[in-house]
Amino acid sequence: MTQPISGIIGPNGAGKTTLMNVLSGFLRPKSGTITVDGFDLSTLSPHQRSQWGLRRSFQKEEVSEDLTVAENVRVQIDTTDLSTVEKETEVARALAYVSMSAKADVSGADLNTFERRLTDIAKCIVGKPKLIMLDEPAGGLSVQETQALGDLILGIRDLTGAHVLLIDHDVDLIARICSETLVIDFGKPIAFGPSKDVLSDPKVKAAYLGTEEITL
Repeated sequence: MTQPISGIIGPNGAGKTTLMNVLSGFLRPKSGTITVDGFDLSTLSPHQRSQWGLRRSFQKEEVSEDLTVAENVRVQIDTTDLSTVEKETEVARALAYVSMSAKADVSGADLNTFERRLTDIAKCIVGKPKLIMLDEPAGGLSVQETQALGDLILGIRDLTGAHVLLIDHDVDLIARICSETLVIDFGKPIAFGPSKDVLSDPKVKAAYLGTEEITL
């Protein structure tokens, strides 16, 4: 992945989340390697990948309801070598980026869906991430909220320097913020390249939108 934001799309059951589980180390591939900037992640366990700099959000927001927003973010870097001051600075920076500073002391149980998504993003950008994977972060959001979320994701590369991998069913979001897109169906890639070209591919429309492919 050499582009700032890479997208993955495909119909339900295509294997998108399974692919993320392989990248995360939760599932072991039968063959092949997972390389990011020349480093083979396959040699690391899931917790070692996290220490290396892999961050991930899930389809369902992973926000602890009995912790405050700041505590939810802070726990992501509790085991790092950062000093207490550095950890506080990291958390404050992340919350400021997602406009959740005013909610820092609010319990996770009192957040709405959009605020939970923003907290998830904040959790992903602390602690010098190298690869951030977002699994359907726009799920359940309004058009306006999805627009705001897309703007935040667009800025992650400049903020952290991390590669960003995005799975989402919102094709408009993928088209707007992903410079390249991979399409998979039944666990196999059917298209990959610049998002504009991929999303106009008849094979992609047939697999993703359920239209019949036209043979010329």
